[in-house]
Amino acid sequence: MPQQKDAPATAARGTRRRTAPARPTEHISVPDGQSAVVLDEVGMTYTVRAAESLVRGQGAGARRRRASGMTTSTVEALRPLSLLVRRGESVGVIGTNGSGKSTLMKLITGQMQPTAGSVYATSTPIMLGVNAALVRQVSGEDNILLGCLAMGMSAATAAKKRDQIVELSGLDDTALSLPLKAYSSGMAARLQFAIATSVDPDILVIDEALNTGDAQFRERTRRRIDHLREQAGCVFLVSHSLGTIREMCTRVVWIERGELTMDGDPDEVVDAYRKYTIMLGRDRLKQARIHRQKCLEATALTRIDWADGHEPTGHTAP
Repeated sequence: MPQQKDAPATAARGTRRRTAPARPTEHISVPDGQSAVVLDEVGMTYTVRAAESLVRGQGAGARRRRASGMTTSTVEALRPLSLLVRRGESVGVIGTNGSGKSTLMKLITGQMQPTAGSVYATSTPIMLGVNAALVRQVSGEDNILLGCLAMGMSAATAAKKRDQIVELSGLDDTALSLPLKAYSSGMAARLQFAIATSVDPDILVIDEALNTGDAQFRERTRRRIDHLREQAGCVFLVSHSLGTIREMCTRVVWIERGELTMDGDPDEVVDAYRKYTIMLGRDRLKQARIHRQKCLEATALTRIDWADGHEPTGHTAP
């Protein structure tokens, strides 16, 4: 495939598995000049192994011998789904605990290889999570320098970025002089976000890192995400804070039980998801199941149609 700017680069590939759609289908041609991330029938199934104990004997008074074996089972963490995220989009990802949100983010960033389908991106996505690499034993000030150097900046560039990072984090000189282990989770998350976004990443994935912080920090975060989008980048935001999702995202994807349940306008998707969680909280399980099924049936499945009839092979220029 020739080098071209609008053709996304291969990030990960698994075994192709096409399933017959039972829902409305929307076909999207790729590349379209605006693609940032493309997921083509991407799924993830885990194989779980466990020890099995067998007790063998004959009769109540017989001597028993214990033998050990292994059993295997499979868990479908993410059912095959297709998504196209364009430049300038901010995509919120919501769902109950264990629904597959973090699995999806790990597939997008290349931390895991899919067992089905392929993931494509125009550049390497940068993950910002609650476990982002910061050194707990050194000061916030030193973490700024180390973080910038780790992202490939020179010492001179890191020095120029320092004030911007400090302003976004909202930390004062006293906090910056303290070791990171003295920080609250909110302070650490603010510093992580400020450092990670100092390089204007083309594709930024934020996994549960913005659930803490005051109103001023949320406003600074929103402005920073808007800036990234204006630079033709895209942002994925995983959060249990539905207010944050509404405020910062232009599109919301609801993943539930490993399945794409809704994809669309933030207000519409968040309202449907909130209704679902209220039903679960009141133990109205049947109503919740019916509600989710209606959301599924109303959401069209995406099918990726490659413009030349062939998927990209190898890496292409972003």
